[in-house]
Amino acid sequence: MALLEVRDLSVSFATPDGVVQAVRSLSFDVDRGTTLAIVGESGSGKSVATQTITGLTRGARVSGSARFDGVELIGASPKTLQGIRGAKIGMIFQDPLSSLHPYYTVGWQIVEMIRAHRPQTATATARARAAELLGLVGIPGAAKRLDDYPHQFSGGMRQRVMIAMAMALDPALLIADEPTTALDVTVQAQVLGVMQRLQEEFGTAIVLITHDLGVVAQMSDDVVVMYAGRAMERAPRRTLFYLPHNPYTRGLLASLPAQGGTRTRLTPIAGTPPSLIDPPEQCPFASRCPDVFDHCRHEVPRLDPVARDPRHTSACFLPKDGASLRPVPGAGRPATVRQEESA
Repeated sequence: MALLEVRDLSVSFATPDGVVQAVRSLSFDVDRGTTLAIVGESGSGKSVATQTITGLTRGARVSGSARFDGVELIGASPKTLQGIRGAKIGMIFQDPLSSLHPYYTVGWQIVEMIRAHRPQTATATARARAAELLGLVGIPGAAKRLDDYPHQFSGGMRQRVMIAMAMALDPALLIADEPTTALDVTVQAQVLGVMQRLQEEFGTAIVLITHDLGVVAQMSDDVVVMYAGRAMERAPRRTLFYLPHNPYTRGLLASLPAQGGTRTRLTPIAGTPPSLIDPPEQCPFASRCPDVFDHCRHEVPRLDPVARDPRHTSACFLPKDGASLRPVPGAGRPATVRQEESA
């Protein structure tokens, strides 16, 4: 049994303009000690899906199932969710400056989080644990920096503080929502390295939400590609980069910059995503797809296995035999994937 099993998750919000169907029939599994990356352009439903799992989308209309370690999270009581969130499921949000309280020191905030879930822990013990965590994530002079405020840390350091806080109680699952956004390349590599090191040490499963395929290549074991609230393709990382099936996935890969090679211009995906207010019952990518045909405009494709591989599924009406799988011509691939190939 997987650590997290999500089945047919749908999330919608009532707005003055209509009902926004942010997530539609999303399913995925996360095994212990593995990393699942959820990718897609802005507005595809990545963050809403994971926030719903942890009970953070108040006022939303939710259906489906999300079982964490055998416990159903959808419809769970606030008390049940509070006991799981933070203690068993850690979360790293996109903007650490807005996630950390500006009026309290980082040490106080980590201690408070520990004692909120383990009230029997002495303050001195929790403070020592906080210093240990800051040291684990690579903050120099960790014991002294406990008394500093968030604004006294750089962006990369604040993100490390968030990772330390999320890992304080050794959660089984870590949800990282765009953890490297707005960080420069060097700091991004350091933050990802910290997450990988902690995963190796504690066996933590990670759900990584990102639009950066370079991060996906470095961190993930499996990938879910989302578009307009739906999962378009699911596959192991190498399969997705080298033999993608869905035209949307292929479009994402073709839009990557080529390194050392053949293309001088990026290949964008033409058009814009559909409105999620009363979306049409057709393939959500039909209006932008270069391979569209009549069937795509009248029915929503299911996620079916590609080349008889249950680990690789695609929501597309194109043939799913092995002959249909081919590399994306001229696509730039992140360096991590290329290095693995040469090895």
